[in-house]
Amino acid sequence: MIRAEQITEHMEVISQDGAHVGTVDHMDGDSRFKLTKTDSDDGKHHFVPLEWVDHVDEHVHLSKSEADVRSAWSVED
Repeated sequence: MIRAEQITEHMEVISQDGAHVGTVDHMDGDSRFKLTKTDSDDGKHHFVPLEWVDHVDEHVHLSKSEADVRSAWSVED
């Protein structure tokens, strides 16, 4: 199981199919993290639940494809 402490600011987030989906801004509680809006196509913050994380090394690797991530992440207006 992935722990919130494993995910830190500025880590690259990569989908299961190898696509860059964002950069970690910070953890938002214990169950999700926020992506930077400066690295977003729409200029908004997006949130990714920890349950989507497959593993963490120097990057955060997700268990979902880029399309699945982008269609299901939460957006902050």
